[in-house]
Amino acid sequence: MSYWTLSLTLIFVALPLLLSKTLHLGLERDTVIATARSIVQLLAVGYILKFVFDSESLLYIFLMVTLMIVAATHNAQKKGAAIKGIIWKVAVTLVFVEVLTQSVLLGFGITPPTAQYIISISGMVIGNSMVLAILFLNRFTAEVETHQDKTELILSLGGTPKQAIHNQLMHSIKASMIPTIESQKTVGLVQLPGMMSGQIIAGADPIQAVQFQLLIMFLLLTTAAVTSVMLGFLSYPTLFNQRMQLLKS
Repeated sequence: MSYWTLSLTLIFVALPLLLSKTLHLGLERDTVIATARSIVQLLAVGYILKFVFDSESLLYIFLMVTLMIVAATHNAQKKGAAIKGIIWKVAVTLVFVEVLTQSVLLGFGITPPTAQYIISISGMVIGNSMVLAILFLNRFTAEVETHQDKTELILSLGGTPKQAIHNQLMHSIKASMIPTIESQKTVGLVQLPGMMSGQIIAGADPIQAVQFQLLIMFLLLTTAAVTSVMLGFLSYPTLFNQRMQLLKS
């Protein structure tokens, strides 16, 4: 695809802008900013990745993965600002998920230890983990606030913080995992996933593309479960003080 051909795809940006202007949605500025940022960021990343892939340096691979984790942590922690120490909790969760998935992939020889595979798969894993963290924190903080009276009642009757927050925690974990599970139920029937479609467009054998897509789907399922559960159990204790009282948000 040439840059001229790529510029023609801005037609797909012009249509939402026109609809937003016509219907007075007020989304024109955000749409333009989002489009400009996506162009600059993706082109910059494209040139950086070309350099990293050509060098095959472990240091550059490590720096790229670290940058992904830092950016994802910064974005996700905003939804859990009321939770003490949420930055390191999100960071630890993302690092654990990354180490876990790459250990399995590289340890069992599922994917080769090259920059092309490590960085590409890490980007999908960390990105999905970030989205799951945001979903969980958004739901969990809402659940805690909504059921504050119930939580305090259980504590006043002698319940532990874990017992008092159990239902809210489980509901939040379940709610954040549901989108990933539901999307996998209809994959191949309702939608062709991005990685599979990209490989097919690039000329790969469809069966080979399916195999790689299944790998990513199974990875994302683990990512969803581990991120939600780990972040949940790291977060809930800091909602209470040493006297087992619920801290006011």
